[in-house]
Amino acid sequence: MTTTEPTPATPTTYYTTLDSPLGELLLTGDGSGALSSLSMPGQRGGRTVQPDWRRAPDAFRDAEAQLRAYFAGELKDFDLVLRTHGTDFRERIWAALDSVPYGATTTYGALAAEAGASRAAVRAVGGAVGANPLLVVRPCHRVIGADGSLTGYAGGLERKQLLLSLEGAI
Repeated sequence: MTTTEPTPATPTTYYTTLDSPLGELLLTGDGSGALSSLSMPGQRGGRTVQPDWRRAPDAFRDAEAQLRAYFAGELKDFDLVLRTHGTDFRERIWAALDSVPYGATTTYGALAAEAGASRAAVRAVGGAVGANPLLVVRPCHRVIGADGSLTGYAGGLERKQLLLSLEGAI
């Protein structure tokens, strides 16, 4: 089970990088052991290392181990402390994303219903999914179009396809 905690006000961002089948992943957090973002090269809206950030690989050992196991096909559920910040609507959508099981897919409409949003909110749901700061860990790659097509993934559709193939969803 993944735990989400409120974001504390802290000036320092800690980070590490991890080689993966998706490219070099950038993991960030506040140094407490909680993960606040996971970005990949070329990601739309992804983070990049800033001059005032501190490299701290030890703070991310658990996340690294779980990500390696996931990419090896040995882990289906992440058990990490996550610390993200979004609007109430985004947090509801992200919580709904967390409930989409490994190897399954869902649609934007179903995600809206799961989060208690109206069917008319599908575009807003897409925006919240696209703003997910925790690619892979918070499985936005499992959201597909109503017609079954692979649509919208901040990391690129090739990576979405790779992740869904790894999980046996396609």
